[in-house]
Amino acid sequence: MKKAFWLLLIALVGFASCKTRTTVIKEHTAIDSVVYHGHEPSWSKNLGMYEVNIRQYTPEGTFKAFAQHVPRLKDLGVGIVWFMPVQPIGKVNRKGSLGSYYSIQDYSAINPEFGTLDEFRNLVKQIHDEGMYVILDWVANHTSWDHEMIDAHPNWFERDSLGNLKPPVPDWTDVVSLNYENPELRQWMIDEMKFWIEECDVDGFRCDYAGGVAVDFWEECRKQLNEIKHVFMLAEWEDPKYVKEAFDLDYGWEFHHIMNTHAKGRATKIEWNMQGKGDVETQTLDSVANYFVRYRERYPQSAYQLNFITNHDENSWAGTVFERYGDAVSTYATMTFTVPGMPLLYSGQEAGLNKRLRFFDKDTINWGDYKYQKFYKKLFQAKKENVALWNGAYGGEFKRVHTSLPDQVFAYSRAKNNNTVLTVLNFSPEQQTVQLKNGPRGDFKEIFTERTEELKHDNPIVIGPWGYKVFVRNE
Repeated sequence: MKKAFWLLLIALVGFASCKTRTTVIKEHTAIDSVVYHGHEPSWSKNLGMYEVNIRQYTPEGTFKAFAQHVPRLKDLGVGIVWFMPVQPIGKVNRKGSLGSYYSIQDYSAINPEFGTLDEFRNLVKQIHDEGMYVILDWVANHTSWDHEMIDAHPNWFERDSLGNLKPPVPDWTDVVSLNYENPELRQWMIDEMKFWIEECDVDGFRCDYAGGVAVDFWEECRKQLNEIKHVFMLAEWEDPKYVKEAFDLDYGWEFHHIMNTHAKGRATKIEWNMQGKGDVETQTLDSVANYFVRYRERYPQSAYQLNFITNHDENSWAGTVFERYGDAVSTYATMTFTVPGMPLLYSGQEAGLNKRLRFFDKDTINWGDYKYQKFYKKLFQAKKENVALWNGAYGGEFKRVHTSLPDQVFAYSRAKNNNTVLTVLNFSPEQQTVQLKNGPRGDFKEIFTERTEELKHDNPIVIGPWGYKVFVRNE
């Protein structure tokens, strides 16, 4: 959504006609084999996520056309494939020629623009067969203006003082708010989510504008969904109470905006008061380090966040990664893969997507030669293979490593069991020679060059302009 509303990203709610549900689950990971570590499924412990924008992914904009990319995403190292909403889009008050993915007209149907339910089911199976997992975008806050439940259950929707339907945010003119004080609505919404697990075997949900719905709804929802399949749940929100019982992780919005602010190269404050966070510190590297201290103080030990330099909202409304990060795109991207949390890649990011994709109209991604494919493959591989970089309580804690150039070069380590990962990032346009004051010592392998380097107190590290180095050691 537009920057003025970044805390309330364009939300969607899909609602569907009530249909007969037949369970067709073919588990590629048996529920009985899942070990609970917190409440997330253990298969997610070392995975990264990839967001799929079906409409813009190919000229055809269909499931069948996207299916050709699945082997490439497997090779890239993607673990979880997140599909933006695949349901039919409302026509009343539609924005643009095709409308917002998040103005859902029927929760348990497929947008004919993308294909059929059978084609989506086959696509999910193909992704599972490649060893990856699938989550579906979901928004329980609102529907399109022409959803059938507006007539069938008018008391399920919020009204203004004159009794008129209303959007959750004035700018979201293509959707209307649901009223979660109604228990029948709550159960109906959960049943609609069950449909996609039972019919298509999805592994979980990314819940859009999750904070627009009471946390006790999500807690009951998680409980019922887990009775079918131990699901993976991501909240597009940032509040510790949402990850206590309902969700496995939430959005790292504060960290993302600290990175954006730091990249601007000027002191800026971002308002967080809507969620009680106060003002973010200025753009110094101390702000980055202090964020992880504050996060650990506020969140449960098993909780973690989604880290990203872009997603569908940021790309369309805030600007491309090159607009926001300039020549330091890869430097900030490396950070999102090596600090605590799960990394996210958005459609086209591995190709160096350098345009703002139109949100309500067709605007195909230009893939070129997949310029950044090898770069992100290295990062996904490091994430999977190094327990220090794993998600949540599975991984190692963040420890800042002080450098001789604290305003230019940022370093930190994470360690778990016998595995240590040291990340060194140059946030300046000049080559730097830097010493690490309190970092780990010994022989390390750098993941991008695959060279072994001896790190010791008097051995400086040379790092290029906007450079990034990730060192790994297994004892």
